[in-house]
Amino acid sequence: MSPSRSLPRELLHLAWPVLIAQAAVMATSVIDTLMAGRLSALDLAAVGIGASIYATVFVTAMGVLLALTPVVSHHYGAGRYTEIGADVRQCAWLAVLLSIATFALLKNPDPLLAISRLTPEVEVRVRAYLDGVAWAAPGVLFFRVFFGFTTGIGRPRPVMAFNLLGLSLKVPLNAVFMYGHLGLPALGGAGCGWSTAVTAWIMTLAAWWWCRRDADYAPYAVFARFDPPRPRALRELLKLGLPMGITFLVDVTAFTFMALFIARLGAATSAAHQIAANVAVFVFMVPLALGNATGVLVGLALGAGESRRARHAGLLGLGVACGIAGATGGAIWFGAGLIARAYTTDLAVAAAATSLLAIVGVYHAVDAVQAVMAQVLRGYKRATAPMLIYAVSLWGVGLGGGYLLGLTDAFGAARGAAGFWTAAVGSLTLAGAGVTGYFLWVSRQSMPTPEATTR
Repeated sequence: MSPSRSLPRELLHLAWPVLIAQAAVMATSVIDTLMAGRLSALDLAAVGIGASIYATVFVTAMGVLLALTPVVSHHYGAGRYTEIGADVRQCAWLAVLLSIATFALLKNPDPLLAISRLTPEVEVRVRAYLDGVAWAAPGVLFFRVFFGFTTGIGRPRPVMAFNLLGLSLKVPLNAVFMYGHLGLPALGGAGCGWSTAVTAWIMTLAAWWWCRRDADYAPYAVFARFDPPRPRALRELLKLGLPMGITFLVDVTAFTFMALFIARLGAATSAAHQIAANVAVFVFMVPLALGNATGVLVGLALGAGESRRARHAGLLGLGVACGIAGATGGAIWFGAGLIARAYTTDLAVAAAATSLLAIVGVYHAVDAVQAVMAQVLRGYKRATAPMLIYAVSLWGVGLGGGYLLGLTDAFGAARGAAGFWTAAVGSLTLAGAGVTGYFLWVSRQSMPTPEATTR
């Protein structure tokens, strides 16, 4: 990355490959939803609930590993290339530990399943899905180390390529496991979990093979030697990574626990919610990609000692994300019925999903603000204050308020799934305002005073 290039060009250079990579990831979820929906409402609900549990565990673990991105971008901006390889090797040890913990949690999901009070028919399908997707843990998490490394040095295109590889494998692998081809038993919706595991392993092996052979990665000496775990380096990664992981946990549990609570309302309502959630997650890829690119630009600028450029990068990313999100949210609002009918042939499910998608249009517009600002603050290596903001907003207002609005008569008649989505809009509005205000303060504090610049 060249400091002389304009910020909009740098943002575009970093964002579009990440956007395509995120689109590929989100598309795999859409594929699972569409293929499970063609089997039955029970399979669709089971895949949605299983994916919610999977996301709760995996996204938290990946949040810890994403500490590598700002660490690498600061090193890169300052020209400390050999330190990048050392931190990548230490992050790999974190991936080992997190893989073990993730596998164990997915194989023993009883506490999470207890929340949703599933019928026996749905629960057996959810457990079968989790049994398969648990084997994805090492593949997904080691690929996340590669992601943090290569995006931190401003090379997001390999991530795009490998995610597209994974997407190309998803439909045929789903078909093999769901319908029982190549001599395998037909697993139904649970086959989505097994195909995710196989895809994850193929992607991470290909990515690290590429990294070892590509001469552009040689300056960072990732494979130069074997390093045992180094407590000091691990503490530095965890100092940033643990608050990030907890923030991701708060974010994802506010979203996935909503799915688990809504599951109490029956398979049809759960299926409708899964459609709305799937659309919300899919369109989220745009602000997520912009936030990732903006956070890298901020880290590179701060590593090079250019605090003013870092602030300008943060404001640019926010403005672009808000403009795109406003247009996208409007499209979802007006096209809710068409979107719902594209997902399911069940008229009752489609009608329920249509009403939820109208709320998703507003949800996405406010979601974009927090998505960018949270990643910008990670570029500043600030994670503790955002963690607290998210805990109050998403757990307190979002999940707590959703439970009251959706399942109780505390504020009039229970609104069901719509109550949860309404509370989620309020919680993201509060969170977005909080992290934006904190960014403005942090970025102003990091800039040199007028007295310092005149010396």
